[in-house]
Amino acid sequence: MIYINNANKIYPNGLHAVKNINLHISKGDIFGIIGLSGAGKSSLIRLLNRLEEPTSGEIIIDGINITTLNKKELLEKRKKIGMIFQHFNLLSSRTVGENIAFSLEIANWNKKDIKNRVDELLELVELSDKKNSYPSQLSGGQKQRVAIARALANNPEILLSDEATSALDPKTTKSILELIKNIQKKLGLTVIMITHQMEVIRDICNKVAVMAHGEIVETGGVHHIFSAPQNSVTKELISHLPNDNETIVNLVKTAGKMIVKLKFLGSIAEEPIISQAIKKFNIDFSIIGGSIENLSTMQVGHLYIELSGNIKEQNEAIDWFQEAGIFVEVIYNGF
Repeated sequence: MIYINNANKIYPNGLHAVKNINLHISKGDIFGIIGLSGAGKSSLIRLLNRLEEPTSGEIIIDGINITTLNKKELLEKRKKIGMIFQHFNLLSSRTVGENIAFSLEIANWNKKDIKNRVDELLELVELSDKKNSYPSQLSGGQKQRVAIARALANNPEILLSDEATSALDPKTTKSILELIKNIQKKLGLTVIMITHQMEVIRDICNKVAVMAHGEIVETGGVHHIFSAPQNSVTKELISHLPNDNETIVNLVKTAGKMIVKLKFLGSIAEEPIISQAIKKFNIDFSIIGGSIENLSTMQVGHLYIELSGNIKEQNEAIDWFQEAGIFVEVIYNGF
């Protein structure tokens, strides 16, 4: 649906914010673009509706290179690309209903149709009782719900989210992500999420691209990126999520033993892997702990086990786990 081909953005001050980006986003994706501050991710997302003009390259949406559109054609195309921002951008002098109606007024909707559409959108974002309230009377999460309703006003096919949850507390962030996920499923939208929060990628996205210094350094399915990150930037971003490795090692490290973290993707978690390993190898397996991480695409199981016995068989067991399609990380080696 969306093809970004050799896109570059160089600002007048010489900053090369987006460097030779090539990316494909399929219809129906919830596609995350993540990076540290200054990575170029906000500049990239703004190329998708030409809020920023690319210096070079192509932005192809539904077979149309939007970089070639004139002003009138671009305005029409933007009606199908909704956008939500970090700071809501609501009009303080207008009520909730009037804020949502504003984009419909600009698009020259009939007044009767505007009223009906506003009511539909308020119900969609669960704010029907706030229609006559003003932004100053709303919480941050409610303001973002209004912004989402406004972005959906013209029945877009694409929803762009530029750090839409970074100003919200964790509980509110979770509710907003759940709302976006439900809306995406109900309306069949393609969603592009810009964020620096790995939790957002984990909880809602099915695909992700990692940016650093204006370039994409890693891309793929969310479960693969989380289970086996390749780039140092990706590893750093994931490292900020809660991690029990150090705690477990300090609790149970013993000479002559290994502590191994196993990561199971999807259906592998349902197989009796540990039982099979116990029968196959003449070593002891002790389960220390485990957890299940619910990604948007599948479950990823994490299991910490302690191996003790013959070092050769311990290493053979690790090789066997890997051959079975399990990601293995040795977090302590007592030899």
